Amino acid sequence: MSGNFNIWDSLWDFSFPHHSSISNDLLIITDSSNLDLSISTNQVPTRYSDNVNDSNLVIDLIFLHSGSNELDNHLIHLEWHLTSDHAPLTITIPIVKKSVNSTKYSIIKDSKEEAFFIKNVTISIRNLNISNLSDTTSLDRAVNNFVNAVKSA
Repeated sequence: MSGNFNIWDSLWDFSFPHHSSISNDLLIITDSSNLDLSISTNQVPTRYSDNVNDSNLVIDLIFLHSGSNELDNHLIHLEWHLTSDHAPLTITIPIVKKSVNSTKYSIIKDSKEEAFFIKNVTISIRNLNISNLSDTTSLDRAVNNFVNAVKSA
């Protein structure tokens, strides 16, 4: 997760002397998604002011999966900001080629099998218990029940 968070804080801008309570909220949200703040390899501001009386800021941040090898490995490219007041941030995340086995099933269009399948799936959807989707566990259960109903149809 990355972007301009518009939060000036001593946690990521070591030249700023204060901590913001808004940062705590952001860190609670990112922690709940298993993300950690990545500190750039070159600690320079990410936003540059046109006004000499205003400070340059670190407000553009990158959060990565906790325990990621890429943590604390992103760069801030001051030389690339050109007409923008923000310097771009980059990180290299390797993508490992992985084979994913899949199976495709097909039913002949307008066949008796297709009509039977559609009827069974429709009945299964109608019979799904979705009256109490109050948390991710109940949602997962409903989705798994739907998947199983489609498989059995």
